[in-house]
Amino acid sequence: MTAAVEFTPPALSQPLLRAVLRGGLRLLFRSLVRPPMPIALQRGVLRLLTAATPTPRGLSLTPGQIGGRPCEWHRPPEENGRVLLYLHGGAYLIGSPATHRGISATLAKLGQRAVCVLDYRLAPEHPYPAALEDAVAAYRELLVMGYRGEQIVIGGDSAGGNLTLVTALRLQELGLPLPAALVCFSPVTDFSFTHVHQPPAGDPLLNPAWIKQALALYCPAGQDPKAPGLSPLFANVRGLPPLLIQVGSDELLLNDSLRFAEHAKAAGVAVQLEVYPGLWHVFQAHAGMLKAADFAMARVASFLRAQEG
Repeated sequence: MTAAVEFTPPALSQPLLRAVLRGGLRLLFRSLVRPPMPIALQRGVLRLLTAATPTPRGLSLTPGQIGGRPCEWHRPPEENGRVLLYLHGGAYLIGSPATHRGISATLAKLGQRAVCVLDYRLAPEHPYPAALEDAVAAYRELLVMGYRGEQIVIGGDSAGGNLTLVTALRLQELGLPLPAALVCFSPVTDFSFTHVHQPPAGDPLLNPAWIKQALALYCPAGQDPKAPGLSPLFANVRGLPPLLIQVGSDELLLNDSLRFAEHAKAAGVAVQLEVYPGLWHVFQAHAGMLKAADFAMARVASFLRAQEG
């Protein structure tokens, strides 16, 4: 698989905190956010679990509208004139800008740029391609606001990482200016879920039954889950912007990152892949508590600075 570029993962540290986080995620998320729990209750669980997420100080948080959808803007005191359009995760079923403030605020602080978190439509009320349409509309509005493509980065985690990639592909199809870079945390790249990883330590966050539920509710009946608009692993990705992928070794979706990095590299895309040993799905959400998450987010900031050229 594609090797990381000049990347040395941090040594395992904070064993007690890691154990507590693992146990808490397994008990409070993996065992609850899954069928048969109704989607409305799954959304409520995530809201409760993220309500006290620490966020950096010194940022402004402003609700807004973009592309006809609600959003939240995180802004540092001194912006660099660039913006990151952030697409939250949650299997296309749950999540919102509020549940992902830890990640988005940290990106604004470290990247010294505005971060716009889109509240795109969710399944099952709005299956594919609703979220993709919302993301493209938001990007179009950023262009109308005066941001040039080279001033925009698109990023996201899990399903939001999938949406990041398919949005970039759609922008390419439409002939719109492409963003300067893409950032993906544990992206879903193969919606068929036929190459799911089985980490020896187990995935403390993702339940296989939830993944199957996401496929059933987000992917319309009769739609091939390997269609490029759903599974960028099977798309022609030549010409995509530079891409940073971060993934934990202890997660079901590890192979989605490894296989896509290889696919993109073969197509000539500049890919930086970072695999963090002993960590789980979207561990970056623990920034401000977990040293490895702080390290990973600092790596994102360095990657973004390198694209400013």
